[in-house]
Amino acid sequence: MNEKRYASVFEYKGIPPLRQAFPLALQHVVAMIVGCVTPAIMVSGTAGLENAEKVILIQASLVFSALSTFLMLFPIKTGKGFRIGAGLPVMVGVSFSYVLSMQTIASSYGIGAILGAQLVGGIVAVAVGLSIDRIRKFFPPLIAGTVVFTIGLSLYPTAINYMAGGTGSADYGAWQNWFVSLLTLIIVTVLNHFTRGFVKLASILIAMACGYVVSAFMGMISFDAVAEASIFAPPVPLYFGIDFEPSACIAIGLLFAINSIQAIGDFSATTGGAMDRSPTNEELRGAITGYGIANIVSSFFGGLPTATYSQNVGIVTTTKVINRCVLGLAALIILIAGLSPKFSAILTTIPYAVLGGATVSVFASIAMTGIKLVMSDRPSARDTSIVGLAAALGMGISQASESLSTFPEWVTTIFGNSPVVIATIVAVFLNMTLPKDE
Repeated sequence: MNEKRYASVFEYKGIPPLRQAFPLALQHVVAMIVGCVTPAIMVSGTAGLENAEKVILIQASLVFSALSTFLMLFPIKTGKGFRIGAGLPVMVGVSFSYVLSMQTIASSYGIGAILGAQLVGGIVAVAVGLSIDRIRKFFPPLIAGTVVFTIGLSLYPTAINYMAGGTGSADYGAWQNWFVSLLTLIIVTVLNHFTRGFVKLASILIAMACGYVVSAFMGMISFDAVAEASIFAPPVPLYFGIDFEPSACIAIGLLFAINSIQAIGDFSATTGGAMDRSPTNEELRGAITGYGIANIVSSFFGGLPTATYSQNVGIVTTTKVINRCVLGLAALIILIAGLSPKFSAILTTIPYAVLGGATVSVFASIAMTGIKLVMSDRPSARDTSIVGLAAALGMGISQASESLSTFPEWVTTIFGNSPVVIATIVAVFLNMTLPKDE
């Protein structure tokens, strides 16, 4: 067959040779698979789901991460210059940004309340996408960086509790948990700083595999759920139901607005680093609108809130491989994995200690990304006041949520358990009111 019929992997459109596309696609799968499933495992643990229900939640997260990616790569054109989807080389997966708020909602109201809030959040994202030109000015890098920094900080206690074995577990704090979690963390750190290429890219996956094997030899893993799971099954619509709890809708809706704006950074990094241009308004509008619509549909099937994946943006900008069939092949692999309950059941056997050791570095990376955004414009005294006060009030009130005990329960749900909400409101308010530096 004539090789010239194939497209280059450095072209956005066209079909490249499979022997080139597959290993490049596998890079993206390795980079995102852990991030796709870990939030579902964390939320299901907080909600107290049975193994079969955990499998369903993980399945839906994988399936709709893949379908959301397809929408970004192959947008739906509706005419009059409008599209649903970005038409840019990005990968989409379940986001850690929502984890703390989802855990709070799950413990008080259940999974259905998360999905109801996600549906509302999807509508918010569509509204942001349609009015991106007017809203974008309220979320400069200073504000986005403050929010991302606070998200990273807020996830640290979760990672530490997981390293100890998971809050409420019978062996919480046992030396076995700390041994496995620290071993996993050490392997991640060593691979990140002393290796290159595929091994460095797969550092978290390799570390989790090592931690998993050690845990198995220590008798910390049960495969009962795997034996009971079927090989193939589609996502179950409305399995968890959809409930609309006002306080949950407000908290998640605000996060959707923030993530919609934050996504501009990922799209800009992708086009600037790999395509030598800035994203057009049409691309941004279609991307954020598609992000909202994908989450609305996903909420009916139990797929948790998604976002663009910065680690995959890093791969695209480093390799300059922008061919949408390469990224589409990665999404197809994720989709096939999500349609197999047997595969999802295997993921539920990962001990919390292994998850904690692997994700603490991810959460640290999120916090540092926020700092980089804040520092991108050489912050002034005014900027540091905004960041400091927003993070202090957000983290402080959430760490002392009992200080709101005399207020109605909805106040605690919105402001007392999610530092991101308070940090966002404070940062935006101060940025609008404090005088600019001359």
